Amino acid sequence: MYVAQALLEKAPDCRIDIFDRLPTPFGLIRGGVAPDHQHTKRVDKKYATSIEENSQVRYLGNVALGRDVSIDDLTAIYDAVVLAYGAPYDNRLGIPGEDKKNVYGSNALVGWYNCHPDFKDLSPDLDVDAVAIIGVGNVAVDVARVLSRTPGEMASTDIADYAMDAIDASPLKDVWMFGRRGPVEASFTNTELKELGALEDATCVLDGSVVPEDVPADYPEKEKKARLRILQTLQGLSEGKAGGKRRTVHIEFFASPVEILGGDQVEGIRMERTRVEDGRCIPTGETFDIPCQMVVTCIGSRAEAIEDVPFNEDWGIVAHEDGKVAPGVYAAGWLKRGATGTIGTNRLDSYAVTDKLISEFDGPSKPGPDAFDALAARRGIRTVSFDDWIVIKRLEEGAATDPAPRRKFVTVEEMLAGLDKA
Repeated sequence: MYVAQALLEKAPDCRIDIFDRLPTPFGLIRGGVAPDHQHTKRVDKKYATSIEENSQVRYLGNVALGRDVSIDDLTAIYDAVVLAYGAPYDNRLGIPGEDKKNVYGSNALVGWYNCHPDFKDLSPDLDVDAVAIIGVGNVAVDVARVLSRTPGEMASTDIADYAMDAIDASPLKDVWMFGRRGPVEASFTNTELKELGALEDATCVLDGSVVPEDVPADYPEKEKKARLRILQTLQGLSEGKAGGKRRTVHIEFFASPVEILGGDQVEGIRMERTRVEDGRCIPTGETFDIPCQMVVTCIGSRAEAIEDVPFNEDWGIVAHEDGKVAPGVYAAGWLKRGATGTIGTNRLDSYAVTDKLISEFDGPSKPGPDAFDALAARRGIRTVSFDDWIVIKRLEEGAATDPAPRRKFVTVEEMLAGLDKA
């Protein structure tokens, strides 16, 4: 969507087709942002105007690269192709026991409670006493918070009904968040962290002795202020007492996973104490075990390789040079640079790629959108237009129980059937 916005500003006479393999647009806004962060999801209104207010922009949902069309099909039709399909797969820990039952990556678990069609059948076993979350970024905080929320707290969200039912019925008492480094290096924001201290029926606790009073002097001034606010919030959370409410969220720093314990299913996790020296995380050899029956990894994401698109397996991104993948083919966002930065980071990245795309175009123009329509007709590809999406959106909103904003369709088949019926 940011590439489309940039093209509309810099090449206003161009025609733009935006493809998605799902009928629903806007990617992680729908399937990745936490369901209790509805204010963040509102950015989709800005994206929608790029399509609704510009007749030369089309949305074509339910079209998958590699299934319905190839990269060669698209490069034959369009002057430029921009790949922006993100990084939807979880990185692996690379430790013994990672393949046991009830070990999940955050993309899978978040997709499950966000009604993403890919993860509707995940069915995590929440008949557990304790969950270990590996990571101390915003995604880890999201997972810990959603697992600790009450149905009342989630009533105004679009969480999947099956997920909320399972979370509420769970005997879960302890949610552990582990970070390899210390409080100063933690990658969550203060805004997200503070939410852990305002849960209705869960307490957040940590060892206050590991939280320093101040940020190292060599930090940039702007970052130093943000880090200091985080340390102050952590110091406040350290005053909490475990067991006072239904669930307890434990934040444990200087701890790195070395093995997931148990038979076929998770029974615990072995952690190793670490220390940070000169910016490096150093293992100490001292280990400790935490009993748990579920592990969620929040350690970053990677893209998938698509046929005929060069791919860097080590980094989990498309192979490119400054955003250029091949003649007439470009990449933007997480697919280009990895799963880093906020939503806004992708805007700057997309504008830079668009500048490169425009500077390299030398014509003559290729056939464009009309040629795709002919291809879709020949192959029987069912596309979902933006008007179709609006119908699906209204059906979801109409199915919601107040104060929830929507009740999402869970499968592509349900979306298409609802659209046909409407």
